[in-house]
Amino acid sequence: MRFSLFAAVITAGLAFATGAQAERLTDQPLVDAAWLKSNLGNKSLVVIDVRDAAKDGANPYAKGHVPGAVSAPYSTAGWRAEVNGVPGMLPPLDTITKTIGDLGVSNDSHVVIVPNGTDSSEFGGATRVYWTFKVLGHDAVSILDGGARAWEAAGGEVSAEAAKPAAATFKGELKQELLATTADVEKARADGIKLIDGRPAAQFRGEAKSPVVRAAGTIPGSKNLENSKLYDADKATFASKETVGNLSQSVGLGKDEQNIAFCNTGHWASVVWFGLSEIEGNKNTKMYDGSMAEWAADPARPVQPGS
Repeated sequence: MRFSLFAAVITAGLAFATGAQAERLTDQPLVDAAWLKSNLGNKSLVVIDVRDAAKDGANPYAKGHVPGAVSAPYSTAGWRAEVNGVPGMLPPLDTITKTIGDLGVSNDSHVVIVPNGTDSSEFGGATRVYWTFKVLGHDAVSILDGGARAWEAAGGEVSAEAAKPAAATFKGELKQELLATTADVEKARADGIKLIDGRPAAQFRGEAKSPVVRAAGTIPGSKNLENSKLYDADKATFASKETVGNLSQSVGLGKDEQNIAFCNTGHWASVVWFGLSEIEGNKNTKMYDGSMAEWAADPARPVQPGS
């Protein structure tokens, strides 16, 4: 009897502990249109449409979106903020968790992020938001592979009715193993840990420069893995595990080897981080949120053309 009572107490405790975690409808970082269609009615699912307005000002969400999807444009919904003069950073914890909660996302939600799927740079909005959830400790998150392009190509229903979610409580706790600081990068350089520059080759070589970065070039010793190689813009699909593995090997990364991905502001770097960490499965991959905008801001930190 004592054993049965003890077992019951333990079981109840485990149920409470697991109940505090989000229900993962899938452990896959990418889902396809067929999966999303079959799960749209699940009460645990929250679909977040991160598409920005077009250059002509047209609102793609208003034109048509996955039924029930909540609009939270990547550039304007508060996913990123200027912190200590560095643009595009992860907002303060209380700010970003409120932003997420206001979208109707609780810690029991499984989130699916929908970009447009135009190219790797645009898809980077989805990988950056995905990383945001992960770095806040929310693992129940996936991206619609190919985004809205793939949804419409698969004959997915679209709605012009704007979702009006009820605000939820979302709590997050930073997972430092996913987030690299400038101090981490400095230590990585001293320890010989690989730094992976996800920018276009011209920026890596110092032939071009983002306006938010003080000096052209890269962090000395870095290897270049262009983010565009991780997304097929013609087919609207992210790179396969095999392709990511080949790209990883091309920059000298061993299996599960520690590395830090960076770019200008942690946008393109999120594409590389997603590929290495979530698709290839290298959980020793961090992302440098401040990236070159923060690194190069101090003239004392070295910057040189990559090779």
